[in-house]
Amino acid sequence: MGMRVDIVTLFPEMCQQVLDASIIGRAAKRGYIETHCHQIRDYTLNKQKQTDDYPYGGGCGMVLYAQPIADCLRAVQKEVAEQGRPAPHIVFLTAGGQRYTEEHARRLAEYDNLTLVCGHYEGIDERVIDAFADEEISIGDYILTGGELASLVVADSVLRLKPGVLAEQKGYEEESYWDGLLEYPQYTRPEVWEGRAVPDVLLGGDHQKIDAWRGEKSRERTRLRRPELYEQWCETHPITELPKWKRGENVRLVRTEEQYQAAAKLFCEGRRTICAGNWTAEYCAGLREEAFLAQLKAEKKEGWACYLHTTKDVPDGMVSVDHKTGRIEHLFVAADARGKGIGQKMLDFARKKLEEHEHPTLTVLDQNTRAIALYRRMGWKLTGEAAQVFDPAEDGFVQRRCELLVMRWEG
Repeated sequence: MGMRVDIVTLFPEMCQQVLDASIIGRAAKRGYIETHCHQIRDYTLNKQKQTDDYPYGGGCGMVLYAQPIADCLRAVQKEVAEQGRPAPHIVFLTAGGQRYTEEHARRLAEYDNLTLVCGHYEGIDERVIDAFADEEISIGDYILTGGELASLVVADSVLRLKPGVLAEQKGYEEESYWDGLLEYPQYTRPEVWEGRAVPDVLLGGDHQKIDAWRGEKSRERTRLRRPELYEQWCETHPITELPKWKRGENVRLVRTEEQYQAAAKLFCEGRRTICAGNWTAEYCAGLREEAFLAQLKAEKKEGWACYLHTTKDVPDGMVSVDHKTGRIEHLFVAADARGKGIGQKMLDFARKKLEEHEHPTLTVLDQNTRAIALYRRMGWKLTGEAAQVFDPAEDGFVQRRCELLVMRWEG
């Protein structure tokens, strides 16, 4: 027997019509799942089939009786028992329930049978909830005219996880929220539509590159659209294995004039990238390699060590460390070398260079959420301090207020 879902409602036809359609309906016809909808009015004891009354204590609206819902639930429990199933897990759809997530769907999908109770009007007599509910669920922070749509949302999200409902397990494992992220963008034919082309990586047939692109887009979309979701994902998905060093990769201490000039070029490019959107275009255009070259040489006299990363002798990354204070700064990767794990390897390299400091620190602009997320996944934590504040009211070159945040290595 497949999973059984029962909906207790004042509008069973409405619910059953949805459940009998599309993917869920086809799965039910094939015997992978069962769905049943029950009319609460059938269990009323009055001639008028009335299911609600005015609330005690006054107030507007009506409240559903406990008795017909209770008797309907007992009838469902009896049906379920006659099938040889365990007692159903009973969920009341209420505005005061826990906010529903994909995690709830996965947990509910583990039950053999699930009974969903739809509220209406001002709600349900609390006594029947106390007597029968295993839990209460809300599908979001808004109010509906009834619990039918909410119950259908829960039923659909749970049943699609059951074997045989979707053609492939990947059908739900690669979708939004499954691993805590939003899904990557999707494309189909034609390759060019109204001047908009499908990304080249999806047309090349290299599945490793496609998977990498999809992962990056999924993280980027979540970071930009649902920062709170991405923050949670960072906490639960630490980076435990860094990208491997490839043949031709080297990291050298900057000593020669040529190396300093290469580092200054990376420094300037990286600073322009970070400043774009936060500082004025005139300020960004005025950033010069000569100024960063002078800064790096001045820092050397103060005890800083700058390291240059090269791939096949081409400079594409840099980082600086200060052994006196345990600080890491100037972590930059060339634009055409990003996405290859160089930043991760350089940050790990820099931290290990400061082995005498148990908790080295670094600074990062609060607008650079991508870097903050990466650092957090690598064991760095925000200290709550701001090393510097940039305010348009005080700094004419700043377009929007931002802060240079301090992060500390916690492992």
